[in-house]
Amino acid sequence: MRNVRICVLLAALWTNPAGADDAASACKLEPIGTGTVRTVLDGRTVLLDDGREVRLAAIEAPGERGAAAAKAALAELVEARAVSLKRLGSAAVDRHGRVVAYVFMSGNEPSAQQALLSRGHARVAGRVGDFACATKLLAAEQAARTGCLGLWADSYYVMRQAENPTEILAERGRFTLVEGKVLSVRESGATIYVNFGRRWSEDFTVTVLKRNERAFAAVGLELKKLAGQHVRVRGFVEERGGPWIEATRPEQIEIAAPN
Repeated sequence: MRNVRICVLLAALWTNPAGADDAASACKLEPIGTGTVRTVLDGRTVLLDDGREVRLAAIEAPGERGAAAAKAALAELVEARAVSLKRLGSAAVDRHGRVVAYVFMSGNEPSAQQALLSRGHARVAGRVGDFACATKLLAAEQAARTGCLGLWADSYYVMRQAENPTEILAERGRFTLVEGKVLSVRESGATIYVNFGRRWSEDFTVTVLKRNERAFAAVGLELKKLAGQHVRVRGFVEERGGPWIEATRPEQIEIAAPN
C-alpha cells in the first residue's frame, strides 16, 4: 500500500519535461533491415527466422526478479510478427555477434523498447548514444515508474536515495537509479566530482571525465551548475570509498523534481 500511495503522489506531480517531444522528434535512426521474429530469448533478445539474434538497444532488462514478465511482454509484442530494425550510429553488431537495434513492429511507432519501458518491463540504459533518442525512452520509463507498473511495483527496483549510501552500496555491481540533491561539484585533475555528501569516503558520488564534459554541455547539462539541484542518476554502482557511478553520457543524469 505504501508503494501505491507513493506512485499516486508521483503521478500527480510529474509532468513531461518541457521540450521533450521536440527533442525526441530529432532522434534519427537508420533502417538496417527487416525480419520475422521466430521466438523471444529473454526480455531484450529475439531470434529471427533467418537465424539472426537481435539485442534491443538502449534498455536494461530486469534481472532474475521480473525477467519472466519482461520476456512474456516482449513475446506479446513481437513474437511471430514482422519487424523492422533500425540502428543509431555505426555499430550494429555486439561482441557476441548479435544485431543491436531498435525494433519496430511493421516499421511503426512505438518501438518495442518504448513499449516495454511504458509497461515497466525495462529501464533506460546508461548509454543510449544520443540524447534526443533517450528523451522519448526516459519519458516512457518515467510514466511507468509513476504508475508503479511492472518492475516499479517491486521494492527491489525502487529508486535509491543519495542520502542513504549504505543502501546504494548494497547495489554494487548492479544497474541502479539514484536520486538526490547535489551538494557540490568539484574538479580534480582529469575528473569532475558531483558530490551528494561531504564525506567522499562514505557518501554517494558521480564522476565524469573532463574530456566528456562537452557532451553534457551540448545538451544543456552544465555539470558545474548542478550544485543545489535535485537529480536522478543511472548506471552501475561501484565502490570507491563510498558508492560511486561513473557517468559517460548525458542521458545518465536527469534534473528531477524533489520527492
